[in-house]
Amino acid sequence: MSEETTIIPEGYRQDALGRLVPVGQIKPLDLIRDDLVTRLVARASEIRRANADFRTKTLDEIEAFVSLSAAEYGVELGGKKGNLTLTTFDGRYKIQRAIQERITFDERLGTAKALIDKCVTRWAEGSRAELITLVTDAFQVDKTGRISTQRILSLRKLDFADADWKRAMTAIDDAITVASSKTQLRIYERDARGEYQYINLDPNAG
Repeated sequence: MSEETTIIPEGYRQDALGRLVPVGQIKPLDLIRDDLVTRLVARASEIRRANADFRTKTLDEIEAFVSLSAAEYGVELGGKKGNLTLTTFDGRYKIQRAIQERITFDERLGTAKALIDKCVTRWAEGSRAELITLVTDAFQVDKTGRISTQRILSLRKLDFADADWKRAMTAIDDAITVASSKTQLRIYERDARGEYQYINLDPNAG
């Protein structure tokens, strides 16, 4: 349910408690402060909207260029792709697009763990104590009850000639779900020392 907008009569200001106060009863310094803050916030909002518009248009132009570049080789790309860096001919400027994906797992992760537990049970009879610790630690949860995505994915780097292990890795691959993705846009200019300096478009950055 949306809040109702209070109609402020001419010659009045609304205070922090929602009361209507005649302008003549407000101290001049309070009025000046109110006008200053209101004006500066309005300017900040304009900058934020301009930055958002710039970001959207820049990402669209980058995507159009990527498609143009792919077309040079007779390739048609479907959907937005991953990270890339575009640099000017003289190397003075560069723009980076980075796409970060937040990975989660569906119920098939439980199947993978059951298969891995079978491996661990068999391996316990051998001399793979370090590997067993590595594997079991991957499924440990943190204080919030969450499993480390990085630890789970790192298991896929372990190549064991074990049928259950290979089935478990397949289950992990199938269980991966992209919960969300975030695109970052970073622009750099090279200084006199040849080092790239980040051009921060955030008006609130110090």
